[in-house]
Amino acid sequence: VQLQASGGGLVQAGGSLRLSCADSGRTLNYYRMGWFRQAPGKERDVVATINRSGLSTYYADSVKGRFTISRDNAKNTVYLQMNSLKPEDTAVYYCAARTSYDGRSSSSSNVYDYWGQGTLVTVSS
Repeated sequence: VQLQASGGGLVQAGGSLRLSCADSGRTLNYYRMGWFRQAPGKERDVVATINRSGLSTYYADSVKGRFTISRDNAKNTVYLQMNSLKPEDTAVYYCAARTSYDGRSSSSSNVYDYWGQGTLVTVSS
C-alpha cells in the first residue's frame, strides 16, 4: 500500500485548494478513508472521513461548510475540496486508509492502517 497525497500549496485566505489521495496501482477499496492535518507543534487531527461507498462522510467542526470530501472509485482517488481557506488551516495534510471496523471511531488517527506522505497547505493572511 502506498498512499500518495498531492495538491497542497500556498494560497491566500479565502482561496481554494483540492487535495487528492491515490493508492498507486490499487483500488482504494478500504473500509474508510480519512484526511488528517497537523500544524507545527500540534497533534494530528481529523479533518474529514468517507466510507467505501462515499455515502457516509464526517467533518470536523472547524471545516464544516468549507471542506468537502469525496471519492471517485473509477479513478481510485479520494479528494478534499477546501474552500474559504483560513490561515488556521495551515498544516501538513495526510490521507489515511482504515481497512476494517472494530468499534472505534473513525475520527481517531489510531484506527488507520496506512498513511500517505503528507502535503503542505499554507494559507497566507
